[in-house]
Amino acid sequence: MESSEDNDLITLAHWMSGDFSNYQQASSSPKDYAHIHVFFRPLPFVFFNGIGLYSEQVYDYDLWSPYRQGVHRLIDQGDRIYIENFSLKNAMFFAGSGRDLSILNTITPKDIERRYNCSMVFKRKGDRFIGGVEGTECLIEKNGCQTYLDSYVEITETTWLSLDKGLDMNTHQQVWGSTAGPLKFEKRESFAHEVPNIF
Repeated sequence: MESSEDNDLITLAHWMSGDFSNYQQASSSPKDYAHIHVFFRPLPFVFFNGIGLYSEQVYDYDLWSPYRQGVHRLIDQGDRIYIENFSLKNAMFFAGSGRDLSILNTITPKDIERRYNCSMVFKRKGDRFIGGVEGTECLIEKNGCQTYLDSYVEITETTWLSLDKGLDMNTHQQVWGSTAGPLKFEKRESFAHEVPNIF
């Protein structure tokens, strides 16, 4: 029998899997927002023996040079979905995997490294999932300043809203990230049909 938690895991994987664009936001407020694509592409079941996703974020004008790439493992923890984050050791080798399955399928578990303290935690709230990074130990150095990631994400079946900020370890003041508000993405194409059937 499927439990509601299993359903939530699959639902979140389906909703996350897609090509997202903030074209509307960037068009209406170009001084504040660049036009960005976020791709989440399901990995084969055998990669994690479960549900995994590859992600990349790219500027619309330079689709082959992602500024952020990652691999994510979704884990059912009952009342929440826990997403482990991994970095790619040679990330540029896999640029374009969000759009090209022949590149995606060259990624192996040997190509990734766990980003400890940088996992995300999501909970279902009606027609959406609300999530954020666990704790304050996901450290990112920017311009010689050690910061910790503060992240808020909202996902629906067709939208993705995210706000990432880097806060100074000592003063807790914002060092990097949007000051104009969250990025608002709309799903242009769904890859939900590529999510492995685990039942």
